[in-house]
Amino acid sequence: MLDQKVFGEKLRNHRKKLGMTQEEVAEKIGVSPQAISKWESGE
Repeated sequence: MLDQKVFGEKLRNHRKKLGMTQEEVAEKIGVSPQAISKWESGE
């Protein structure tokens, strides 16, 4: 299973490669932008 830090790094890298903001990703998957931020920081 992925650890939280690795997941956050993968999420951030993929999001940036797609040119998306945290808000855009959050809207697409139905969570808050704060959740994306926490995931990306490994919280």
